[in-house]
Order: sequence, then structure tokens, then C-alpha cells
Amino acid sequence: MRRSFSCIFSLLLGSVLLLGTGCAPVVIGALAVGAVGGYVVSPDTVAGSTPYAFSEAWDAAIEITGIMGSVQEEDERSGYIVALINGSRVTVTLLSVNATTTKLSVKARKSFMPKVDLAQDVYAKIINAVDR
Repeated sequence: MRRSFSCIFSLLLGSVLLLGTGCAPVVIGALAVGAVGGYVVSPDTVAGSTPYAFSEAWDAAIEITGIMGSVQEEDERSGYIVALINGSRVTVTLLSVNATTTKLSVKARKSFMPKVDLAQDVYAKIINAVDR
């Protein structure tokens, strides 16, 4: 019984600490057929690991940022895309973890204001596009 209480207390304390730092994990998936996993890692950034090869994720990211706005900069070697979407600067970063996993990060800001809702939308659309 004492051990059970200790585990519950540890989980609650960990949750409170995460919420207190502003790094609360959020599952993104309103647009997805299945669950799209991503975490809000800062007030303007959503990131997560995807079960797709770098080339597949890159093609989807270029397609979606081009459809949603205009691509300002792109560098496939660095895995870096900058686009202007709804007046916000959106930065998409891709990093190949291994042959079948890519880390995807989407950051959105308008002037100095974070736009995490736009970052979530772009992230979910990229995942959905690569899923097709």
C-alpha cells in the first residue's frame, strides 16, 4: 500500500512539474484519421518523431508549406524550410533519426507573438500528407 501511494505521488508531482514549466505534452490529431503524436515543446513550437523516412517527410513538408503559404527558403541537406503562412513565419525542421524515423519540428511566429495553433495545424497536415 505504501509503495502504491509513493508511485501515485511521484506521477502527480511529475505532472505538476511539467505543467509548471510550460512543457505540457499535447497530442495533436484533430485532422488525422489516426492519432498524430506531437508535443508542444515551447509556446511557438510543436515537435515529434514520425515513422517515416526523411525523403517522405521532406516531400510532404514542402508540399504542405507551399499549399498553405509561400516557401521563402528551403535546404534539403539541412532539413530546413521557412515559409510565410497567414502572415506568420513558419520554420519546419526535419532531422533523420534512422532509415525509417524522422524528427519533425514546426515553429510559428507572427512578429514577436508565438502561434502554436498554426504550428499544430502545419504539423498535423504534414503528417497527414505523408500518411497518404
